[in-house]
Amino acid sequence: MTTGGLFISFEGIDGAGKSTHIDGLAQAFRTQGRAVTLTREPGGTPLAEKLRTMVLNDAMDAMTEALLVFAARRDHLQQLIEPALARGDVVLCDRFTDATFAYQGGGRGFDHEMLSILEQWVQGTRGIDANFVRQPDLTVWFDLPAEIAAQRLAGARVPDKFEAQPVEFFRRVSDGYRQRMLAFPHRFARINADSTREAVWLDVLQAVRRRGWLA
Repeated sequence: MTTGGLFISFEGIDGAGKSTHIDGLAQAFRTQGRAVTLTREPGGTPLAEKLRTMVLNDAMDAMTEALLVFAARRDHLQQLIEPALARGDVVLCDRFTDATFAYQGGGRGFDHEMLSILEQWVQGTRGIDANFVRQPDLTVWFDLPAEIAAQRLAGARVPDKFEAQPVEFFRRVSDGYRQRMLAFPHRFARINADSTREAVWLDVLQAVRRRGWLA
């Protein structure tokens, strides 16, 4: 099993059930003596959390939304993710850049080429490898039909502006995730989220164990 830093992201539309399994995986790593950093996007730092509130609640066009998300991500990477990985932590992040391509790209219809440019600027480095772009070592995608997600969310809480979108929006978001998985199959693990909590959890564990990161 590796002892270096690991970066695992959890993706899926609202209602897919990511949060429960993020906590479970954190405990599994801690049981094996690993230090774990739990975080989320947008958010993770004081500045990024302020930008999160704006993105989730304020009216804005797709470009403004994307720029704010990437601004939050830049601060998140510099202040939290990169230092944690350098310490050798396991970083478990509730959403990362794939969510931007799914929500702003797929859901909002924002230009994917521009998102790719922002991805390279924000997640790149001018160090030894000029082509390096920080990505998760593993992305666990909780794939759930939009209609089922809507049923799960109904009446759960006061929705933010994304949760309040129609089902068709989430169909486009799901397709955005699917396109990212096809583009980066080596780091994606698709989980059938339309199953029992126990079955989903076993699939998550299997995805991590296949990489040799858990006993």
